[in-house]
Amino acid sequence: MTPKALTALIDATWPATRFSTVGPWTIREGAGGGSRVSAATARDVAGDAEIETAVAAMRALGQTPLFMLREDEEPLDRALEARGYQVKDPVTLYTTPAGALAVQPPPVTCFEVWPPVASQLEIWAKGGIGPERIAIMDRAKGPKTTLLGRLDDTPAGTLFVALHDDVAMVHAVEIAPAFRRRGLGRFMMQGAATWARDNNAQTLAVLVTKANTGANALYSSLGMSAAAGYHYRIHPEA
Repeated sequence: MTPKALTALIDATWPATRFSTVGPWTIREGAGGGSRVSAATARDVAGDAEIETAVAAMRALGQTPLFMLREDEEPLDRALEARGYQVKDPVTLYTTPAGALAVQPPPVTCFEVWPPVASQLEIWAKGGIGPERIAIMDRAKGPKTTLLGRLDDTPAGTLFVALHDDVAMVHAVEIAPAFRRRGLGRFMMQGAATWARDNNAQTLAVLVTKANTGANALYSSLGMSAAAGYHYRIHPEA
């Protein structure tokens, strides 16, 4: 997946509050929703001379300067490093053909729910996914849903999935601590792939930080392949 296609996929399925074009940059207003909706990205070749333009635009929004560095942006990466910007959250994009993973989960294990119900909001909140990120899900256009995972007749996990072109992107996967390592993550990803296939998606995708060893192992075990990646650089004041 090309860097521009990856950025378009994220912006469509996990959108910022507002996008603006400032010089060679796309500036995102995140409203407290995290790095994906707050980072600046280069629309065209952007070098050292243009960095302060993006910095000023992000500061005008009350945001700490944060840049997303995708593949083939090494000169910009080096320029930010020289200014003291620190690497934050290297991320891998995993993908698989939706049909290959579209296995019906066991009965009463996964349910499509929109809008999300209180038990899902509680699971997300305990995992650090609060109202600001729920608002991102509300903003996403086009086909979307959440999955509620259940074990022992109890709400145990949740995720969000949305469609852009022919790719369904999974976000905000959260399993309640008491139910981890029991296969629910696998069942929920299979449920997401089934939803993706039924909505004519060719590909299922998910982003995960390299530091999340459990999630990386899960997605690899499902036959998903690393298709792209990026990292952030954040102002040293952070």
